[in-house]
Amino acid sequence: MPTITIETGEGDLRIEFSPGRALREILDATTFRVRSGCCGTGACGLCRVQIRAGELAEPNPAERIHLSEGEIASRVRLACQLRPMSDLGVSILNRAPVSSWRALPGPSRTFPSLSSNLPGFSGKPHGAAIDLGTTHISLSFYNLSTGQWLAGRHGLNPQGTYGTDVMARLVAANECPQSAMVLRRLAVEAIGSAIREVATREGIAAEDVVRVALVGNTAMLALLSGRNSHLLLQPAYWTRHIDCLPESPLELRSDWGIHCEAAIEVPAPLGGFVGSDLLAGVLASGLVQNKPGALFIDFGTNSELALWDGESLWVTSAAGGPAFEGCGIGCGTPAEPGAIYRVRVSEPGARTFGNPGHAFLTSDVPGLDLELQTIDDEPPRGLCGSGIVDLIACLVESGKLTNIGRFSADVPNGKIVLLDGDRQPLLLTKRDVDIFQRAKAAVFAAARVLMSKASMGPKELQRVFVGGAFGHFLNRRSAAAVGLVPDLSDDAFELCGNTALKGCEELLMSPGSAEIIEGLRDKAKLVNLAQCAEFDDFFLEGLYLGGWADCDENRR
Repeated sequence: MPTITIETGEGDLRIEFSPGRALREILDATTFRVRSGCCGTGACGLCRVQIRAGELAEPNPAERIHLSEGEIASRVRLACQLRPMSDLGVSILNRAPVSSWRALPGPSRTFPSLSSNLPGFSGKPHGAAIDLGTTHISLSFYNLSTGQWLAGRHGLNPQGTYGTDVMARLVAANECPQSAMVLRRLAVEAIGSAIREVATREGIAAEDVVRVALVGNTAMLALLSGRNSHLLLQPAYWTRHIDCLPESPLELRSDWGIHCEAAIEVPAPLGGFVGSDLLAGVLASGLVQNKPGALFIDFGTNSELALWDGESLWVTSAAGGPAFEGCGIGCGTPAEPGAIYRVRVSEPGARTFGNPGHAFLTSDVPGLDLELQTIDDEPPRGLCGSGIVDLIACLVESGKLTNIGRFSADVPNGKIVLLDGDRQPLLLTKRDVDIFQRAKAAVFAAARVLMSKASMGPKELQRVFVGGAFGHFLNRRSAAAVGLVPDLSDDAFELCGNTALKGCEELLMSPGSAEIIEGLRDKAKLVNLAQCAEFDDFFLEGLYLGGWADCDENRR
């Protein structure tokens, strides 16, 4: 793949890209964004860059309106109008302020126009789909007149200051009404902040947002609405419907600055801790259109699973904790620039990651040559979820870590020093391995319980869909090697990305999706793992760092 090299003032940053995308869109995926105010149409003239190296096409009419002949001669262009096809060297002349929100790449689909469903609105109608996750919040914006995607944002859920897992936040809200109010305000204001950021940068009037669809797990919806979050602390409600939807959208419209009569659709959770985000994910993945034996796993702090047996949709949730999102682990970090997302053992003569010359790091682990790659090739900050999976798989394969999660005798001080030198040491400790094992075992046990309820064995699994930001960079072979997912063929394994947001987009833009969601509810059978005696056995089995077949062998 070709590479964009950005002059940052502190060394060059190299970014691989797919030809055909606008330079502005490529830069938006990094922390080195260029100013903009027109959603990439070329109307504002703010996104100025200078091309230091590489082929450059003649400026188009939009660029000639905003750029002088001298600027054009010195290779200044508008990033939104430039679609590089080969390597470029770029200096950003008008850099945007650093934001807590990162741009999301646009989906490859276009929906039909919804203008006919918006009587009485004379402006430019826009819609927003929102996935309110435990660790991250994601938003996607559409032009309702054309069905075209406009922009997307992704950022941390600020409620994390009250705890990285849902139970910590629920306990805080239950023990102190003031904490419950703060938790609600944090989520509301974060969504409003993202909407304002998009409005300012993309030239979209927030008051033109006339439709909103929002999904989330039950705990996040209850904390957002301020209603009935205490019920989730009572086991009697872990398989029952909980009324946790906002009673009136009026306050949300005002807080978010959207149209005063905007329609806000928040589908109800399925029950217990299984929220509307799972239903949206099942919708987006097309799970029930598959043959029996299709398994869906939405990895996250509150991991949710669904198994289709041809007639029933078996669903549950597993409290895996935030390890899959790079949180709660000493060496962990979210999947952002600088996160180590890929780890592998160096092989003599093997091609390194990326293109020749593409940056990678070599670890400091004695007796084990590891190659590490960070997102956007930025200096390493820690390991995100996929990097942790890769690292543990490499350590198990090399014998540095046993299948029961203990470091071998030749690992000094009971910890792996991944990177040292003049940097702050990046360590993997026994505690980190324990946290990963428990998270992995919880998901493994949940999947095996669902399979037991559906009278299925591992050999009857035909297809696996992986959702969540964790799955974006996941190496299937590493995940299968440590028993995180079943070891199926490549064509039976699909990394779907943020399926909750994709399904929410369908709810926003496809009028018939709500009926499909209701149909999924009718097929669903909710399983409370706390009432399944076999869960503990499966959990202990899942602590083993080996493939599913190895776990079964150990059980026998």
